[in-house]
Amino acid sequence: MDALPQTPAFALHGVRAVVTGAGRGIGLACAAALAQAGAAVTLCARSEPEIAAAADAIRSAGGVAEAARLDVADLASVARFFAERPAFGVLVNNAGANRPMPMQDVAEADYDAVLDLNLKSAFFVAQAAARKMIAEGVRGSLIHMSSQMGHVGGPGRSLYCASKWGMEGMSKAFALDLAAHGIRSNTIAPTFVETPMTRPFFEDAGFKADVLRKIKLGRLGRVEDLMGAVVFLASGASALMTGTSLVVDGGWTAD
Repeated sequence: MDALPQTPAFALHGVRAVVTGAGRGIGLACAAALAQAGAAVTLCARSEPEIAAAADAIRSAGGVAEAARLDVADLASVARFFAERPAFGVLVNNAGANRPMPMQDVAEADYDAVLDLNLKSAFFVAQAAARKMIAEGVRGSLIHMSSQMGHVGGPGRSLYCASKWGMEGMSKAFALDLAAHGIRSNTIAPTFVETPMTRPFFEDAGFKADVLRKIKLGRLGRVEDLMGAVVFLASGASALMTGTSLVVDGGWTAD
C-alpha cells in the first residue's frame, strides 16, 4: 500500500497578510482568522483608532498584528503603501460600501461612490499587491470579498450587484494573468451577514423576513461563517484553486 496522503496545512506561520477595511465586521474577522492561523497580519482602514484597537486585540490574544492607516480610494497612497513594504503573501481585498436604492433613483455620485470603492479601488489594491509579489518572487493568494450579489440580482441593489459582478469577472481575469507567477485569485461571496454596516437594514422587519426566506438555512450570516473560508483560500489547502468563488450564502443562490 502506498503511504497515506497527508492533508495540506491550513496553518499560515511565516505568512505576511494584509486586510483592507479591517477595523470592524467582516474585515476584522478575516484579520483575526488569519492571525489565529499563524499569519502576521497588517490591518488597514481609514479609521486609525478602529484598526489600532483591533490590532491590539489580536496581539492580546497571542497573534501578530499591526495597524496601518490606508484610504484605498487614494490610489497614490495605495501604491506607496505596497512599495514601501516587503511583499505580502496574502491580500484580503475587503473594503467596500453599499447604497441600496431603486435603479431609477441612482445619481452619478452614488454610482461613483460605490463602483469606485468596490471595484476600482479593489482592482488597484490587488494590482499593487501583485506587482510587489511578482517583483520579490512571492507566490501567494489574492482573496476578494465579493457577495452572493455577484452571482444573482436583487431589488434596490443595482450598484452593489454591478460592483460585485465586476469583481467576480475581475478576479477570474487576475487568475489567468497571475497563474504563471504562482499567485492565485479567488472571491468569497457571502449572503447577508450581520455587521455594523448591515445591522440598520435589518431594523426593517419586512426586509429581514424576506432575506430569511431566501437563506435556506434560515438565519443571517455571522462573521464567523467566513473565517474558515478566508483561512482556506489563504493556505496551501486551496493550492489548486484560482479564478473561482466560495459562495457562503446559506443556500440563497441554490434556488
